[in-house]
Parts: sequence; structure tokens; C-alpha cells
Amino acid sequence: MKYYLSVLAGAMSYGILSTIVVLAYGEGYKLGEVVGTQLITGFILSWMLALYSKFRMKRKSQADGKPSAAVAKALQKLTWKQRLLLMAAGTPTVITGLVYYQSLRYIPASLAIILLFQFTWISVLIQAVSKRQRPDKVTFLTLIILFGGTLLAAGFLEQGLGEFNGLGIALGLMAAVSYSLFVMFSGKAVPSAHPAFRSAWMVTGGLILLCILFPPTFLFNGLIWSQLLVFGLLLGFFGAFIPPVLFAVGVPHIGGDMAGILGAVELPIAVLLSSIVLHEHVSPLQWIGVIVVLIGVALPEIYKLRMRRSRNTPIYS
Repeated sequence: MKYYLSVLAGAMSYGILSTIVVLAYGEGYKLGEVVGTQLITGFILSWMLALYSKFRMKRKSQADGKPSAAVAKALQKLTWKQRLLLMAAGTPTVITGLVYYQSLRYIPASLAIILLFQFTWISVLIQAVSKRQRPDKVTFLTLIILFGGTLLAAGFLEQGLGEFNGLGIALGLMAAVSYSLFVMFSGKAVPSAHPAFRSAWMVTGGLILLCILFPPTFLFNGLIWSQLLVFGLLLGFFGAFIPPVLFAVGVPHIGGDMAGILGAVELPIAVLLSSIVLHEHVSPLQWIGVIVVLIGVALPEIYKLRMRRSRNTPIYS
């Protein structure tokens, strides 16, 4: 049960971010300052975890007299080519954060998170185009459910598209595309490396890109010691540190399929907080749409689990 709770808590942490960003905007902070403090916090915490993991593994190998094959592999130094690959794989998450957080300036947080969740069908589309394979019937059904749930959850059926900011919607969908690319590339980049070091190098790559796009002037003009530091610590802790750690603990034990289902809890948490903390109006019809989207996200994974169990069930004559 603790592994399920670990993945659930990690997904819930992601759901908190949009509310914190909107509160930071309310205090007058800019996009580069918000994302910059988040990544710097995540950078520090990620490398602290990586160094602690290395120290712990070395200590364990010394106590055992001879390191196990898994420990020896984890302690093996990454080449610079591998490090550069991991840093490159970490850049899409920065683009995702930038366009997603920017969309929060134009559209409600409850709508922004729903648009971000369109990465589910966008990932399917990218995979279908890259592999030149037509999606199966379950995938088509999932896409229909997701599309219908999105129309309900976003409030498009109640208010019409004209009531929403076009730039904000475009940015939200761009964030979904960027996140889809991140999911695709991050899993393929040096999968043999220890999760703590993979995460640290990916955050490093993201931070370098961000510093090029938005020079961190807040580190030198004293702004870092204002309330911005509080927002940065919260965003870095709940966004760049806690989820990767909890996922690394739980996912290997419950599997990627179940992790995908539990990870969808990010959506209702973000919508709920935007309603309670930011006082955004979320109608009953929109909540129904959120539930429909969750069903659409979970449907392929539930189908895979049922198929796997049916294959493993012995047939007696």
C-alpha cells in the first residue's frame, strides 16, 4: 500500500503547482523569476539527493565488503555524452513550465491544467505518426472520451469558445505538446543510470536553458530574499523534487500502468485548489467533465491490466 500512496502523493504534488504560480503572479512576480527560483531550488535539492544516494551506496558497499552488481552499476560514472543526453532530455520540461505558467496569465488555472492533460492524446498521435501505425479501437475510444470530457471540463459547452482567451488556450496546448515530448525523450535517455543522477542531470540541463532565456537577475538585485524565495521553495519542492523521488520509490513496485492511472489525480487536485484557494468558478458540469477525463486517462491502462490478467489466468479443461 505504501508504494501506491507514494505515487499518489507525487501526482498530488504536481497538482499544487498551478495554484502557487497564480499566487506568485498576484504578488507581481514575473515568469522568469517564478520558473527560475523553482528550478534553482530543484537543482539544489536534486543534487543533494544524488550525492546522498552516492554516499549511501558507497557506505553499503564498504559494509558488505564487495559491492553488488546493481550498486557497482549505479556508482559507475556517466560519460559526458550521457550527461549531455540527459541535460538535453531535461529541456522540454522547462519549455513546458514556461508556456504552462504563462498560460495562467490569460486563462483560469482549472482550464490550464485540463489543456495540459491533452498530452495523453497528443502522445498517442505523435507515436502513431512516428511509427506509422494506426491507433487501435481502445485508443480511438479513449480519444473520443478525452475530447468529450475536455469540452465539459473546460466549460466550452456552457460558455462557448469566445469567452476564453485564445492566446491562453494556445499556450496551454503548447504545454501539452512539450510535455508529450518530455515523456517520450526522458524515458529513452540513459535508462541505465541511477534515477537520482538522471533527475539531477536533467534538472541541470533545464536550468542552463532557462538561464539563457531568462538571465537570473533576481539572484543579484536582492529580489530572491523577498517572498519570491517562498514561492520558489514551494514550487521547487513540490514540482522538481518530491514527485521524482516518490515516483522512483513507488513505480518500480506497482508498475507503469498503475502509476499512469494514479498519476491522473493531479487533475482533480489542481481543479479543486483553483476552486477553493483561487475562488475560480467550477460548475457541476465541469466536474463531470473532469471525471470523464480521468476515465479516459485510466481506460487504456485498465484494458491492458485486464488483458494481462486474462492471459495469466490458467484455463482448466
